[in-house]
Amino acid sequence: MTRDFDEVVRARRSVRGFKPDTVPADVIEACLALAQQAPSNCNVQPWRVYLASGEARDRIRTGMLEAFAAGRYEEMEHPIDAFAGEYRKRQVACAVEMYGKMGVGRDDKQGRLDAHARNFALFDAPHVAIVCMDRSFGIGVALDVGMWVQTFMLALTSRGVGSCAQAALRAYAGLIARELEIPDNELMLCGVSFGYEDESVPVNATRQPRDPVDANVMRRG
Repeated sequence: MTRDFDEVVRARRSVRGFKPDTVPADVIEACLALAQQAPSNCNVQPWRVYLASGEARDRIRTGMLEAFAAGRYEEMEHPIDAFAGEYRKRQVACAVEMYGKMGVGRDDKQGRLDAHARNFALFDAPHVAIVCMDRSFGIGVALDVGMWVQTFMLALTSRGVGSCAQAALRAYAGLIARELEIPDNELMLCGVSFGYEDESVPVNATRQPRDPVDANVMRRG
């Protein structure tokens, strides 16, 4: 049963702890079909998505966790953005809220390392969508792909399925590409781990605030 659009937008958030239960195939297909309606420049529909469940999901999860435990990272073709100024303040506030819910202190290095490893465990999600685009494309097409990601996550939320978009998975883009047979001409942008939320996981009690509209929208005229 789907929900009111405004309610869905407000309800969507990053889930970082999932139950092992798989999402029914018809629910996933319905969400993918809705996401396919996302807008794109000249209707080129540039997103390329590799959906990993079951053994495929297990292979990339195990591979990433083993590499992380060994301290091995791949060189990101496009590193994750560094934040400064007001953006850095929001990033720190986000981390304080999450780590606080997990009971991980600022000086708890092992606790922070374990929390980071959870990214590569896919937060125990039974499914992950690896989102790519052709390497020939630039920022404009990346925006189109981002609209696909948002539409997909909202479709999941409307059906009671949690999700988390993960740029961190790009640390093992090569490993993932090999396991999922992603062509060399495609660039991985992010992953979207999804499944049913495990409400017993402490970090899932995290609620991140949003600034008032005027903090981001400058009106003219």
